[in-house]
Amino acid sequence: MTARPESWHAALHRLQRDGVPHALVTQVTSAGSTPREPGARMVITEDAVFDTLGGGNFEWQTIEAARERLARGETGIALEAFALGGRSGQCCGGFVNVLIEVFPGSTSALALFGAGHVGRELVRLAAPLPWRVLWHDSRDDAFPAWAGDQPRLACHHSPDPQAAVAALPAGVHALVLTHDHAEDRALVDALLARDDIASLGLIGSKSKWASFRSRLGDAGHDEEALARVRCPIGMAAGGTGGDKTPYAIAIAALAELLPLMAADQRPDQRGLDPAELRRLFS
Repeated sequence: MTARPESWHAALHRLQRDGVPHALVTQVTSAGSTPREPGARMVITEDAVFDTLGGGNFEWQTIEAARERLARGETGIALEAFALGGRSGQCCGGFVNVLIEVFPGSTSALALFGAGHVGRELVRLAAPLPWRVLWHDSRDDAFPAWAGDQPRLACHHSPDPQAAVAALPAGVHALVLTHDHAEDRALVDALLARDDIASLGLIGSKSKWASFRSRLGDAGHDEEALARVRCPIGMAAGGTGGDKTPYAIAIAALAELLPLMAADQRPDQRGLDPAELRRLFS
């Protein structure tokens, strides 16, 4: 496989910015004759390689080991040892230790329905956070031009609420705040029909939710399902204190989401076992 022309550090920055799963591979020690020196690095994704550790079977085996970990979702740090004359079948005859650091990409996803004033403020505020944002709107040309430059953001023209909800990944958090009450209700109906939506918020007043609750109950959703809906959004974060500007509503809604989406993060990775490090560097 030929490495892409992008350098490993440029690729690492881009992939982490965009929330794409990837592995950073570093040659940490070497003995004897080896293709590259300690400190050489490469970045590996599911379908691309950036930079090189020198090529040959050793590099192929490194790529395979990294991709196996990516495929299994094994984040954190692992150490691989290569005897170039044995395991890798290369004539160099040296010995290499390689550190593989697997980054999972964005583990949290927010489905946002509605590209109006509040939706736009929410998308702007979420930009620095490590979330994938799936932004939906049923109207033509609803998304602002700046949306194309925001990392981890995907815009979808979605005139069919059922189809849009069916396409969402499992475990997604959803906020419904479209320009149309009938569309809001159709989306909440479809979202409640799925049992793998992590959380569900609906913009609007308590009277709007009372009306929706009655009609959704008539549509077959039981009390347990209806209790999953947060409406008005932002109330768990203390509301907006009477400020109903789009920016204030977006801040309150985002503050409410933060602890909910924090539960999606993978457990802390403590790195390599100290005994393994002592053996490596002794």
